[in-house]
Amino acid sequence: MTALRPWIAGLRAARDNAARSCAVFLRDAGHGMLEVSHNGLALLGLAIVAIALFLGSRPDLRHALEGRTLDWLQARHDARVEGTAEALAGLTEPDAVARATAADPKDLTKQQAAVALWLSRRYRVAPEPVSRLVKEAWVVGDKAGLDPTLILAIMAIESSFNPFAQSSVGAQGLMQVMTRVHDDKYEAFGGNHAAFDPVTNLRVGTQVLKECIARAGGVEAGLRYYVGAANLNDDGGYAGKVLAEREHLRLVADGKSVPVFAPLVVPTPAVLPVTPAQAEPPAAGSIPVSAAEAPARQLASLR
Repeated sequence: MTALRPWIAGLRAARDNAARSCAVFLRDAGHGMLEVSHNGLALLGLAIVAIALFLGSRPDLRHALEGRTLDWLQARHDARVEGTAEALAGLTEPDAVARATAADPKDLTKQQAAVALWLSRRYRVAPEPVSRLVKEAWVVGDKAGLDPTLILAIMAIESSFNPFAQSSVGAQGLMQVMTRVHDDKYEAFGGNHAAFDPVTNLRVGTQVLKECIARAGGVEAGLRYYVGAANLNDDGGYAGKVLAEREHLRLVADGKSVPVFAPLVVPTPAVLPVTPAQAEPPAAGSIPVSAAEAPARQLASLR
């Protein structure tokens, strides 16, 4: 046992020396890391200050950097909320109401409001957009020298007030104007896509109707031109339907009671001879077809 004591003491001394060495190493390493971090942060701060000063002298670069940063942050936000209710809640557009084709029926005259509400019930469409169209028909009809109820009757027969309607031959919108034929009239409204703007379609359709009536010399004959049946003996009952609906609207405008489901009573048309004027090529935009080639509804869509 006595012989082991020097060996045990040596082990303890070695252990203590190793512990002290490790402590010194760790202390020095810690000081070194602290020094490096301190110097690194100082360099980073100097770099940030230098970049800030540089960007301060270059507004264009600063704005570009800000834009990219905002775009990146927005993209990260969109990725985070994608598929959540928050994503839908963010699809707001406060100015969208300016594009709506709508008007309060209370803002119309008594005559116009009566027509708008009757059409709303008859064709099962909201009263606000119909009110806007009725008001526009009165304004445009006054400028064109046309009965506004005639304009509204054409919309009713042509599209049942569907602003996105399209026939098999390409007649589009409320008044089923042949957009590709009358594209020149849409230039003032920004292009052919304006055909699906209800107010624009009404205005262009009224222009076409006015031209047809002027060329034919009368409303009924003008309607035949409008539907593309100027050179036919039979327009498929189109003019009769329009005039019957106009009569309903006139009665409503005069304060008379007209059932919402009042039928369109169309008198049996007499076979009319083709006049020299009708024998001419149809008005611009009309597409002549034979009665055998087009059923009544398709015929009523031709321009």
